[in-house]
Amino acid sequence: MSRRESPPPSPPPQVLGVRRGEVEPDDRPERAEPLSDAEREIIQDTWGHVYKNCEDVGVSVLIRFFVNFPSAKQYFSQFHDMEDPEEMERSSQLRHHACRVMNALNTVVVNLNDPEKVTAVLALVGKAHAIKHKVEPMYFKILSGVILEVMAEDFPEFFPVEVQMVWTKLMGAVYWHVTGAYTEVGWLQVSSSAV
Repeated sequence: MSRRESPPPSPPPQVLGVRRGEVEPDDRPERAEPLSDAEREIIQDTWGHVYKNCEDVGVSVLIRFFVNFPSAKQYFSQFHDMEDPEEMERSSQLRHHACRVMNALNTVVVNLNDPEKVTAVLALVGKAHAIKHKVEPMYFKILSGVILEVMAEDFPEFFPVEVQMVWTKLMGAVYWHVTGAYTEVGWLQVSSSAV
């Protein structure tokens, strides 16, 4: 009997419509409306507070990502077998990757007024993860949700609901660009067997 056929006793928390521990196939989303000037300013202002603590925030994001979606660890040989969040937190490789994730997001935020630069950066990220790392694109959607959760929890004074909605719009655009890169390189498989 599959997970889907036997409902859990209580519904698990959801991140961007995906249950923790479960990855669903998804078609490429429709392109989101472009960010307004006011929305870009909100994102850049709030990001300044987050980025001051980029390594710690990034580590928190990756730990939550791997604890809640352990199937994602299959793409990381260096911490594939880590189960303990404290061990993950001490891992220099995890910290390094956390900084890479946060720096890529920083490049997007800093260049929100330059759509060509944002598109180019996200195309590189998407193509690398599709071709070199063979990461299923749904993990970007899940990671985006985890990033939003951690920022809202760690910086509640800067992330009221209205700001969270603007960030959700940005993360939707990030996912759209990344999946575009996957499509461009001929990625056809989005499997739900990754869990």
